[in-house]
This record gives sequence, C-alpha cells and structure tokens, in this order.
Amino acid sequence: MSIKGVVYHDSHDVSVDEVDEPELEHPNDAILDVTTTAICGSDLHMYEGRAGADEGMVFGHEIMGEITEVGEGVDTLEPGDRVVLPFNIACGFCKNCEEGNYNYCETVAETPGGAYGYVKMGPYQGGQAEKVRVPYADFNALSLPDEGHEEDFIMLADVFPTGWHGTELADLQPGESVAVFGAGPVGLMAAYSAKLKGASEIYIVDRVESRLELAEDHCDATAINFEDVDAVEAIVDAHGGPVDKGVDAVGYQAIDSERDGDHPYDHERENPSLVINQLIQAVEATGEIGIVGLYISEEPDPPEQVDEQGTLDIDLGLAFEKGIQFGTGQCPVKRYNRRLRNMIVSGRAEPGFLVSHEVELDDAPEMYERFDEREEGVTKVLLHP
Repeated sequence: MSIKGVVYHDSHDVSVDEVDEPELEHPNDAILDVTTTAICGSDLHMYEGRAGADEGMVFGHEIMGEITEVGEGVDTLEPGDRVVLPFNIACGFCKNCEEGNYNYCETVAETPGGAYGYVKMGPYQGGQAEKVRVPYADFNALSLPDEGHEEDFIMLADVFPTGWHGTELADLQPGESVAVFGAGPVGLMAAYSAKLKGASEIYIVDRVESRLELAEDHCDATAINFEDVDAVEAIVDAHGGPVDKGVDAVGYQAIDSERDGDHPYDHERENPSLVINQLIQAVEATGEIGIVGLYISEEPDPPEQVDEQGTLDIDLGLAFEKGIQFGTGQCPVKRYNRRLRNMIVSGRAEPGFLVSHEVELDDAPEMYERFDEREEGVTKVLLHP
C-alpha cells in the first residue's frame, strides 16, 4: 500500500509522490491520519540543499490529525482521537527525558534528539503526508478537543512552543523589555509569547513588511526593518537604552543589509554571526539572550564567505564585559505544549494568526518555492492531505 508524501529530490526540488504507507512497528506505536501539517522555516534549510538531506526523504515535522490504529501496548489513545504531535520524538524514560529534556532523548536516534522528517534526527518518516507512524504514542501524542481551533492547535507542534522557549531561555519576566530578531513564524511566536507573559516593550526586527505588520497587530510590538535603519540603534533609541532581554529567531542564515547581492536573500548576503552580535549590543549588562534560530555544525555547500557553519565570529569580549548570559538549543515541546493548549482552549492564546495559506498537499512544491523566496504575505503555510 502507498500514500502521498512530500519527497525531497535535490536542492529546490520536492514533489508529491507515492511513498510506503506506515505500519505499526512496535507495540507502543500508533498510526495517525494527518489532517493538517505545515511547512517550517527549518524545512527550507533542507529544501535548499544545505543540510544534507537524502534523496527520497519525506519532509514534515509539524503534524496533527486523527488516530486510526494503535499498537497493543498503547493505553491512553484509541482510534478517532484527535491529537497534535510534538516535533520532538521522545521515549519518556531515558535520563534526558526524565529530566524534562525531551529535545535530547537518548533512545530515538544515534545522536541525542529525534524528530519526524529531519536530517540527523532518526529514521522517522515526515508528516507532510497522508499518514505517519507515531513512536511511543502514549508519551508523544497530545490530546485535543474533538473540533475547532485547527489553525491554533497545529502551532503546538513546533513554532508556538519554540517561540515560548526562546523567551524561557532568555528568562523573560513580566514587565521586562525584549528584542526579538526575526519575524518568521518562530520570531512572531516569541514576540507573541512575550506579550502573553506581560513584557513591557517588545521590539521585532525583520525586512518582510507583511510579517512586521503581523507583529504590530497581534504582538503589540515595535517593528524595525533592518534594511531601512540600523537595528541596534533603532532599539536603543526607542527604548532609551539597551533592553532587558533578547531572542535570536533567525539563526545562521542571517542577512547582512550592508552586503550586496542580486536578491534580498542571496547567500552572498549571509552573515551567520550577525544577529548574535547585534543582540549582545542591544541587550543590557547582565541581560540574557535566548537562541532558538537554527545553527548547524556543518553543511555540504556553504557560501564562500562562510568557512564553517557553527564556527562563528562572536564578540565574546563584549558579552563578557556586559555579563551577558546565553541559552540555546532545540525546544523541548512537551515541556510547554499542554499548558499552551489549555491557553488556546480557554481563549487566552490564538497563535493561528500566523497562518497565511491553507492548501492541499499537492500544492506543497509551489508553496515551498514561495516560502523560500520570503514572498510578501507568505508567513505560515498549512497543508491538508
């Protein structure tokens, strides 16, 4: 038997193909009929051929749907249950899971940390498909109400918890000010989380006007376009000095406005060290910076001006002088997703404002291309198999 899935072939080349239908492989497995999945900014690193994805890989780690089959060892789920999956796959019983570090499960992959449809994170087929296998289903699936909030609940798979995690890594407290670099889905969710936590002032930096408008409208943020002004100067001038906390929601593909290129997102304009150094300048002495933008240790074909990804030219001297503290790493989704779900159910949070497009699975190749271009108005794309 086969199903449809979004399959990677080569750089900027994905298609919707027939792939093997997933089956139960362990008594703790379940099979999920995928009703909604999403294209993530981190999928673009693989789509661009910069993360070492293998041909034939099925993408997708933001997944929700309906349980259709359960293994004999599954106790808390049954067919018909509506659930959303954390993008992290975790066992629940290893040392890291016992300590709440579900993002670094030691059981599910050769290196700590597993995920659906992502390089170096285990052999798990992605969820941009009609069905997906759910390992350790009792532990990993988060139950949802039977109906409603589809656009909100899919955000629980990754971007809402990851944005929240950025503010946690920065130890953002009510009444504090924060600068968020990056107004993609994770950056917008970091700014939105800061609003929910009671931040006094929120600044967000990007160059895509439609995303900056969302930040102003939904996050009560002051929007700064780094193509128009120096971002650090704009933040310090508006706030009257450095802010309390910072969040890096950009990662290694940060664009330097002072570098020339034929396209706003040409690789020649990349400066992987840029955002961290700007945050070191923008955050006050003894402040904290949460880094949830993706950085990688290596890539097959880096831009010429970047010798090794992950080896960055960071102004550690200034950070040391200011006593800046850093927190970084993949989000442990299960640490937050139950509480964030409850905030959605109660009406306290509506993260679905991110969604700009909802399309059928067959439209995935077109939407990958448009999302990769950072097209105005393309913020978060949902796929409905």
